[in-house]
Amino acid sequence: MKKLLALLLCFLPLSGAIASDFKVGELAIGHPWTWSSPPGAKVGAAFFDLANKGKAADKLLSASSPIAGTTELHTHANEGGVMKMRAVSAIDVGAGASVSLKPGGFHVMFFDLKKPMVVGEKFPLELVFEKAGKTTIQVEIEKRGAHSHDHSGHKH
Repeated sequence: MKKLLALLLCFLPLSGAIASDFKVGELAIGHPWTWSSPPGAKVGAAFFDLANKGKAADKLLSASSPIAGTTELHTHANEGGVMKMRAVSAIDVGAGASVSLKPGGFHVMFFDLKKPMVVGEKFPLELVFEKAGKTTIQVEIEKRGAHSHDHSGHKH
């Protein structure tokens, strides 16, 4: 039993769920992350999971961070066989539903980055929800390509 417990404890830090989860109202925000930025990059994006544990729908209305001049909510849309990014006014999170902000889908877009995003660092991201209100989460900067969809070649 002690060996099993020791083995399980070895894997706990790898999950990221303990240090990276946030809650506001009935919403749980899991694993906020971004990729490191290449030299001279002026744009970036943040990703995370939203889970609505409540009985009423909510909406992510806006996001802001001191790392960028402008922060917008975005999605990808297929227009004539070409994937293009588009700003959205809000991201709906239905009652009892989950939404993943991920590469190729919904995400928070940063324009006019004020400094490079360096692996291992974190930065604050304020989120404003229609019902749950405001909260500030910490976004962890990960190695470029750490997740399956690296869109570093996309034009923003």
